[in-house]
Amino acid sequence: MQNLLQKTRRLNKFLQRSGGQTVALEDLVNILEELLESDVLLINDQGEVMANSPSLGEASDIDFPRDLSDTLLSLEGSLANLTEGTEDLFPGKFSLIVPVSGGNQRLGNLVLSRKNKYDIADLIIAELGATITGLGVLRAKEAILEEENRKRAVVKMALDTLSYSEQEAVEHIFNELDGKEGFLVASKIADKVGITRSVIVNALRKFESAGVIESRSLGMKGTFIRILNDQLLPELEKLRNR
Repeated sequence: MQNLLQKTRRLNKFLQRSGGQTVALEDLVNILEELLESDVLLINDQGEVMANSPSLGEASDIDFPRDLSDTLLSLEGSLANLTEGTEDLFPGKFSLIVPVSGGNQRLGNLVLSRKNKYDIADLIIAELGATITGLGVLRAKEAILEEENRKRAVVKMALDTLSYSEQEAVEHIFNELDGKEGFLVASKIADKVGITRSVIVNALRKFESAGVIESRSLGMKGTFIRILNDQLLPELEKLRNR
């Protein structure tokens, strides 16, 4: 009981340190690895490895079967000492599967494995870890959404500074790009659209000032452009469809 209390306090202390900030999932997984003497994987609802204990190597090298992930997502509760279905990933080991949820939605699973069987005390620690993980995943998603909204607002403000002819110019400019970066010759676009070269230059300067793009003149070769804000192309698409 004393050991269980100490482990619980360790996780609670980790949560308190994170405060209202995004939970460091890798750090949490490392703590669970230590407390439960297990290999630990955090799998999201798309079957992707979000974090894993160092003992398993790089996340990019871990091939977690999508069909197994889908099966685990159907579990409503924890499943301890599993051997069937996980033997390819963890040969000769027992697995502990703990659902990760938050905000009334299933976010993924914690998958742990070790050579010794798991007991009730282990399950308590793993489920507490899954609860903290759920908070961490939700905060991470919220942070991503906030960043997307911020970028979108910056793009909209940049578009609002453009004149009608400049808006027309940027639509053609980014149609000419191959992906998120490329070269363009302003005079060719100006002739094609029927506007002056200065309109294109002014539009690019406004976007660069807003931090939406970066550009570099290459003399006779034209201008190199790289998109810095990944919300630019979606917002331009909306502009075209108005």
